[in-house]
Amino acid sequence: MVTVNTRRSVMTLFSSPTCAMSHCTRLAIHEKGVSAEIEYFDPSDPPESLLELNPNGSSPTLVERELVLYDSRIIMEYLDERFPHPPLHQMDPVSRANARMIIKRIDQDWYHLLDEILNSGEKKSARAKKMLKESLIAAAPLFAAHEYFMSDDFSLIDCSLAPLLWRLPDIGIDLSESASVVDAYAQRIFKRETFIASLSEEEQEMAKPPGKK
Repeated sequence: MVTVNTRRSVMTLFSSPTCAMSHCTRLAIHEKGVSAEIEYFDPSDPPESLLELNPNGSSPTLVERELVLYDSRIIMEYLDERFPHPPLHQMDPVSRANARMIIKRIDQDWYHLLDEILNSGEKKSARAKKMLKESLIAAAPLFAAHEYFMSDDFSLIDCSLAPLLWRLPDIGIDLSESASVVDAYAQRIFKRETFIASLSEEEQEMAKPPGKK
């Protein structure tokens, strides 16, 4: 957490239009029904207004009055506590701790591989793509057990997972036949009005078939 002299009366989220972590945060904002301004920017050329608040210019960055937060998972937790209804965590401490552990595993196991796919050389990227697909297929029973991921209620876990699944077709991973329950879960989330509202224009393009972008 950082406090600054610059005050903004309206909550503002500085967001990359393609960053999956930023997408997670935008989805949480829409699920909570929070009135916030979304300011999209190019992470390779962050605006001065952002650099004054966060010298790293990283995405996402949330600003509310004198509060500045720039970690997706911290921002999502803050939003859930700042705006209690609807809750995106279960209320008892054990369930909340378990949910945080699941999100940590999603980040370590799946987002780590997504990052390799997007930012590594061809050989390493192909290996990471194979590992990500196999890992998601292996997790199919977890997707099948409940309506949402390991829960009967939509939660921050789903906010964390859905943006990764949305990017699978764009990186050449198709689970519709090899892991139909994972694909069915993803389609349920993608049809939510809040998910549709969370998409940037660039993210909307990710869903279009090759040759029609």
